[in-house]
Amino acid sequence: MPRRLLQKLIPDPATLKNRWFLRPFGDRLTDPQLWTLHRRGVTYAFGLGLAISFIPFPVHMLLACTLAVLIRLNIPVAVTATFFVNPFSIMPLYYFAYRVGLLLLQEPRMRFHFVPTLHWLRYGLAPVWKPFLLGCLVCGVVSGVVGWLLLEGIWRWQVVSRYRARRTQPA
Repeated sequence: MPRRLLQKLIPDPATLKNRWFLRPFGDRLTDPQLWTLHRRGVTYAFGLGLAISFIPFPVHMLLACTLAVLIRLNIPVAVTATFFVNPFSIMPLYYFAYRVGLLLLQEPRMRFHFVPTLHWLRYGLAPVWKPFLLGCLVCGVVSGVVGWLLLEGIWRWQVVSRYRARRTQPA
């Protein structure tokens, strides 16, 4: 893990505590569990951030930060993992989630044309919202679990390989 780089990028909890928008969290933000780079906090936070990234509403960072504080996971990793869905990847990933929802509901694919108007949100979104939300839920859960397992495996492999390298070195 690039631990030194992450430690440089992670802000100091004491300075964050003084920010007006973080005052509702109070002293919970200074909990070292939320900022240290240990396996459990980082891997679970990564899975949480990936799962949250599929929520189709613009509350990813706020929700990731709030859940990380409540569950006592690494805040920077949880918030950073939500950027999996970003302006460049949002359309293909949400279309994939829509197709997954169609597959699970066994519905035929419907053609629709997005028009950013209230009329379209009211009448054009109606036939696609169920498969879209179901697909987002399934893709979020699956990506969160797979991301957590993948990072957990990489972390354990790295620890084991470092241990083996240390054991083979002459004293």
